[in-house]
Amino acid sequence: MTADPPPGFFMFDAHEVATLLFDVGILLGLARLLGEIARRYRQPMVAGEILAGILLGPTVLGSLFPAVEHALFPLSGDVLIAMEGLTIIASALLLLVAGTEISLSSVWRQGKAAVFTSVFGIIVPLAFGFGAAWFLPGLFGREPGVDAFTFALFLGTALSISALPVITKTLMDMNLLKSDFGVLIMASAALNDLIGWLIFSLVLGMMGAGEEFGRSVEETILYTVLFAAFMLTVVRWSFNRILPWLERKTVWPGGILASVFSFTMLGAAASDWLGTHAVFGAFLVGIAVGDSRHLTERTKDTVTQFAANIFAPLFFAFIGLRTNFAANFDLTLASVVFLIACAGKIIGCSLGAKLGGMRGREALAVGFGMNSRGTMEIILGLLALEYGLIGEELFVALVIMALGTAMLSGPVIEYLVHEKQSLRLSHLLKPSGFKPALRSTVRREAIMELSTLAATQAGLDATLIFRAAWDREELMGTALGGGIAVPHARLLDIKRPVVVIGHSSQGIDFNALDGAPVHIVFLLLTPAGDQRTQLQILSDIARIFSDPTARSAAMHAPDYTAFLNAIATAPERK
Repeated sequence: MTADPPPGFFMFDAHEVATLLFDVGILLGLARLLGEIARRYRQPMVAGEILAGILLGPTVLGSLFPAVEHALFPLSGDVLIAMEGLTIIASALLLLVAGTEISLSSVWRQGKAAVFTSVFGIIVPLAFGFGAAWFLPGLFGREPGVDAFTFALFLGTALSISALPVITKTLMDMNLLKSDFGVLIMASAALNDLIGWLIFSLVLGMMGAGEEFGRSVEETILYTVLFAAFMLTVVRWSFNRILPWLERKTVWPGGILASVFSFTMLGAAASDWLGTHAVFGAFLVGIAVGDSRHLTERTKDTVTQFAANIFAPLFFAFIGLRTNFAANFDLTLASVVFLIACAGKIIGCSLGAKLGGMRGREALAVGFGMNSRGTMEIILGLLALEYGLIGEELFVALVIMALGTAMLSGPVIEYLVHEKQSLRLSHLLKPSGFKPALRSTVRREAIMELSTLAATQAGLDATLIFRAAWDREELMGTALGGGIAVPHARLLDIKRPVVVIGHSSQGIDFNALDGAPVHIVFLLLTPAGDQRTQLQILSDIARIFSDPTARSAAMHAPDYTAFLNAIATAPERK
């Protein structure tokens, strides 16, 4: 007689193990494939990843071959539990990545422009969404027994949160991420998302999410606020002190990855225990980690790549698996949600940007940039669905809204910002503004050296130029990758743009995303009220140095004439 096996990790039978491994393999593979196809056509990868789940789930495979779909993706049992466990971990890591994009110090340095844009970008769409759900609950499918105020507050919150990862990718694709325009959008979206997730955590508390731990709604809300304050102050300060020690004492990148992910799971567990949800704790951990001045762009990118390339495809494919998008698609509901989301966000953020001092066209571009949704709304909608706050039809409408706004933002920003390319880098270059051999080996000294060179052309004090350029450099690094950096500043005391160039044979550490040293440094100065000029010059630099031939020739140019000839070989923008 054979004794029963002791309890352990491998209590699945052989069929369940094979099914689980097959599910993970086919979901990850198809999601990555369709995500790459979407990216090739300049669409968000999340669209392709969700499509993978739609094809393998009840929408397509389940409609055509229901027995096959149920056999591969069972509706109950250990395989389903394991898959749901993977999605919980994936959602926590995705919110970690979203949190690392938030720099609280950048928000404060941007001043009233970021605050106005963010606050109006929350208030206006929240009011639109709340009002629509409050006065038309039947249209949005409020379930019987769901509190009217909580339901309306959720919809308002869902329509007011932006999606930092999507915004970052959109700006990066258009070579705008390092511009002042890009920094303003990033800072505004950071504050916007922080406020939005704080409101949503309160919504979860109002739904009684903490009652299973024996806490009242009031206690859950109080503990959530205290937890957020603790994470954004004490923990944020502590990690900033610990990170240099971790980088010195552990092997890169394994030591940092293990530490950050361990910290994320602990923060997520604490948040879940408080009754909000695990993803909120992971989001706060991301902010605490990402705001450290010791976290290099290369390390942040390593964390992002790990989560984005492994866990994100699984998570979004699983969303497609769990919902029948065909059966739950309501054209009227989806259209109304999309229109309200766009109107509230674009109006609110554009108004805020204009009150913050931006001109009409640029303010409108900020509104469309902030209108990008994606990961954040889908996760938020999924949580509301799990808690029974919304139905399947509204969830599908929110997913369509998130994907639609992400697809819309890029082309409209391109039109508003790059209306015409009237100014080129070559128009601004002078022999006296080219330094063939920088003495500096660190970026602060290199910027000071070029500020002295620019002072002669601009007719300004070199210290004034350096302070403005260095303050901007600390706000967000200006390395473009590939050995190029463009520190820049907008100044009140100049009437025309000034560009000076320095070459470094040994290379300078500019905290580039690719980890490569910088060999060509542009210092760009533009008039304070003329954002369009800065965008045009930065775009032209990105165009020139995206061409390998032009970049290589410029890197080895011994003098000004050779440098000018090198950049002239770059092809025109299509």
